Amino acid sequence: MTADQSVRIGIEQLDGPAAALAEDAFRLVYAEAFAGPPYAETEVDVSAAFRRFRTWTRKGTFRGVLAATDGGEPVGMAYGYVLGPQAGWWDQLTEPVPEDMRREDGRRTFGLMEMAVRAGWRRQGVASRLHEALLTAVDAERVLLNVHPDSREAVAAYRAWGYRKVGEAQPWPGAPLYDVMLRVAKA
Repeated sequence: MTADQSVRIGIEQLDGPAAALAEDAFRLVYAEAFAGPPYAETEVDVSAAFRRFRTWTRKGTFRGVLAATDGGEPVGMAYGYVLGPQAGWWDQLTEPVPEDMRREDGRRTFGLMEMAVRAGWRRQGVASRLHEALLTAVDAERVLLNVHPDSREAVAAYRAWGYRKVGEAQPWPGAPLYDVMLRVAKA
């Protein structure tokens, strides 16, 4: 669907149980946004992503945001959770980072797992609003994410929001290398 500039977009903050109830909306945005290049995710990929989503929504530190039109049409989403002390994120990097950077204590780092906006709603500030709304609900000193380096618009947005590349990771076997980006969440 193509965006109508006169349609108002609202952003809703959701904890894990509320996000689990809104899974269909998250899934719709995810499936559409990641179907195209450079991701080319299939229904099998989407199903795997939402098995993880169900697990993550049970974490007490899970936070999500959903953007929808005033008529209820989902247009964007973002979600993640605070990394625990045993988080394996840093182990996926191709080159080790200093121990102080990789130290997790269950409060320090929010892992931004996914953020996406449906094609017809891009370039209207929805992603920026989602990002801001998600981080206002997070009490962590920094935010960590992986981004496909060929997703130039996403990389540019993250850089504009203060992220910097700290390495590369292969998040799952057979995956291409992703840029690992970090930013200080609160001054």
